[in-house]
Amino acid sequence: MTNKNYEFFKKNFDDLYEKHKDRFVVIKDQAVLAVYDTFDEAYTTTIKTEKLGTFLIQECSDPKNRIAYFYTPNVAFY
Repeated sequence: MTNKNYEFFKKNFDDLYEKHKDRFVVIKDQAVLAVYDTFDEAYTTTIKTEKLGTFLIQECSDPKNRIAYFYTPNVAFY
């Protein structure tokens, strides 16, 4: 599911960047679940209601500096 969420992010990047520049977007099931000012806020809030491995946290930043954050139930990659 995370790969599909990242594909959603890439496909919709221009719109997301325009609306949420320099913020962290939480994507689940190929839709924006929430938007936060910091990665920590996005992560700590989302894991209260969503299972690890089911969502993507992605910063809407300059494409040259883009980093993807992937989560699995036991490991976090970033």
